[in-house]
Amino acid sequence: MENKIQVNSVDFFEKKPVIERIRMQVFVKEQGVPETLEMDDRDEICLHFLAFYDGLAVGTARLDLGLHGKVGRLAVLYPYRGKNVGKSLMRFLHQSAWDRGLTEVWCHAQLSAQGFYSQMGYTKAGSVFQEAGIDHITMRCIKI
Repeated sequence: MENKIQVNSVDFFEKKPVIERIRMQVFVKEQGVPETLEMDDRDEICLHFLAFYDGLAVGTARLDLGLHGKVGRLAVLYPYRGKNVGKSLMRFLHQSAWDRGLTEVWCHAQLSAQGFYSQMGYTKAGSVFQEAGIDHITMRCIKI
């Protein structure tokens, strides 16, 4: 029996504990991002998405329309990486962006995730820089 991935757009205030749990595990505990940087004031104005694997919330991302389609805080719990959860989450996020009239989205991709974003249709747009002590690069994805 194949496992089922479902992605939903969610209300941040309603799902904040779940979103925070996933992001704290991935960014703070695994990657060493300072806890004070992880949850920020932009969360309240972004669109948020949760990915479920067999009904369990295992991934999250946000889309910041105020920053012209900035994709951010993409996080998938370790046991669910490599199972298309991230790709499913990004496809849903992209469709949500296109449905809102955006023709491009962009992100600050960690260098370690550059290949993932390239597979999702993103191209490099700039030089490497540090964010929260981690090497990043700006990447853009144009609606096809």
